[in-house]
Amino acid sequence: MVTFKKLKAFYWPYRKYFFWSLFFLIFVTSITLIYPIILQLTIDEVVAKNKYEMIPYIALVFLILQIIKGIATYYQQYLGDLFGITAVYDMRNALYKKLQVLSFKYYDNAKTGDLMSRLTADVEGFRFFLSFGMAELIRTVLLLVMSFALMFYYSVPLTLVTMVAMPFLIIVVYRFDKRVHPAFRGLRRSFGRLNTRVQENITGMNTVKSLSKEGYEIDRFSISNTNYKDSYLKTSNIWAKFFPLMEFIGNVSVVLLLAFGGYLVVNNRLELGALVAFFSLIWYIMGPIMNLGFVVNLFSQAKASGERLSEILDAKEDIIEKSTAIDVPIKGDVTFNHVSLDYANDHTYAIKDINFHAPAGKIIGLIGATGSGKSTITQLIARFYEQNEGNVLIDGRPIADYKLKTLRKHIGFVLQETFLFSTSIRDNIAYGRPDISEEQIIQAAKSAEAHDFIMKLPKGYDTLLGERGMGLSGGQKQRIAIARALCINPSILVLDDATSAVDMETEFRIQKALKNVMKNRTTFIIAHRISSVKHADEILVLEEGQIVERGTHKELLNHKGLYRRIYDIQYQDQHAIREIIDL
Repeated sequence: MVTFKKLKAFYWPYRKYFFWSLFFLIFVTSITLIYPIILQLTIDEVVAKNKYEMIPYIALVFLILQIIKGIATYYQQYLGDLFGITAVYDMRNALYKKLQVLSFKYYDNAKTGDLMSRLTADVEGFRFFLSFGMAELIRTVLLLVMSFALMFYYSVPLTLVTMVAMPFLIIVVYRFDKRVHPAFRGLRRSFGRLNTRVQENITGMNTVKSLSKEGYEIDRFSISNTNYKDSYLKTSNIWAKFFPLMEFIGNVSVVLLLAFGGYLVVNNRLELGALVAFFSLIWYIMGPIMNLGFVVNLFSQAKASGERLSEILDAKEDIIEKSTAIDVPIKGDVTFNHVSLDYANDHTYAIKDINFHAPAGKIIGLIGATGSGKSTITQLIARFYEQNEGNVLIDGRPIADYKLKTLRKHIGFVLQETFLFSTSIRDNIAYGRPDISEEQIIQAAKSAEAHDFIMKLPKGYDTLLGERGMGLSGGQKQRIAIARALCINPSILVLDDATSAVDMETEFRIQKALKNVMKNRTTFIIAHRISSVKHADEILVLEEGQIVERGTHKELLNHKGLYRRIYDIQYQDQHAIREIIDL
């Protein structure tokens, strides 16, 4: 029950629905147990004593009980569903909220498909037990206890005989739970991996088709699908082995009842009506016992689902906002003092001993090979990660002194991998500031060289985009992303290869437009093209997580180090392309 205790905060506030459902459940169960009593009275008091005039009254009582039971069953099921649905409503909100506050570090290791599986299949599995499984478990216990009590009333010896097989049944159910719970946990994991495989394939379909890897992907999916099938069959195999055994033990009790009960009736130690009622009661016990495996099954699924949900809720939040964090305007003066970051805490540093000062309003270029730490530096400014060593200061204060919302609303990002939502272009541009005016949206689009192509679309700014911006070119998506960043009017602007997907002419026009935009803003330009950073006030050249050169474009060219080598390679390539075009 540890898992259910950990998740108690979600369902316990709604316990009134559960207890009212429990009240009606007891009422329904009690009415159910009146049937054998009516049957016994009909045989022993009506048929045996020829009082047939009582039959209409007994039928009327039976009909009234059926109507009352139907009404009580409705409220019991409705309130049970209300209990489960309202509980997981809060749980879904808590899970989604948790996913919003977890840092980049968590998502570096998480799988999208697995997270989706947890927020859908696992939440639903837990809800089903709250709505139905828990009530079914209580109904089973109530029916067993009340049936045994009535059986003891009719005949103690016969009840004791029928209970001979019960200890064996308890052992079987216990062993069943011990084996089925790990099986269901493995089933949930394999389902999560299957979801991940599907999600990755659909997201990367362009890459799959461009490299003719359809067959390879089919084989990979087949492996995941086979693992899920095997996990499911393993669970089914456990169920198939234990359920007949439980049924067999229950049928042994029926045989003992018929043999010993018949003996008691023949010897006038038990009324025939009581034996018939006893036979009905044994099925009231047999049904719950045979259903016990199903209830344990639901419990095991809910327990496995709850464990997976708890893993998200208990995930460590790496970025913690101080209770004393402040909300003040940010000018954009950025300082790195001996900053190092080790993602895995295994002394494999993404950046090592980074030192620089970016005065407010200056442009800083970051250049270097892939994996040299360029993006990591800008991610630390926004506290997407927490540095292991050193201090990152903004306006002379450690970034941890600012409220996260304050810090990030003053930093505009245009990332290398552009993400657009499946909504209108207007909503995408205004995503960071929903209250922004139409004029400001258009101005941001013009600054990003996006207005002209937007106006050529069928519905202009009201054009709806497909998933991840499908329908637009890479350059068009990046220009919308630039406009989105400009809308928040950031003090610090980060352009992470923001013009990598546009042609040279468009890049020139964007950079020309951005010159006015970058005035009075601290701007970090991450680029592979020297043409994107050569106008920066200072350029930082990174290699293997360290700054190996720094200076202006002219100073670095004269230094004849790594920057000069990158410059020579890029411009030699351009000269070669021009010669080919001339030919």
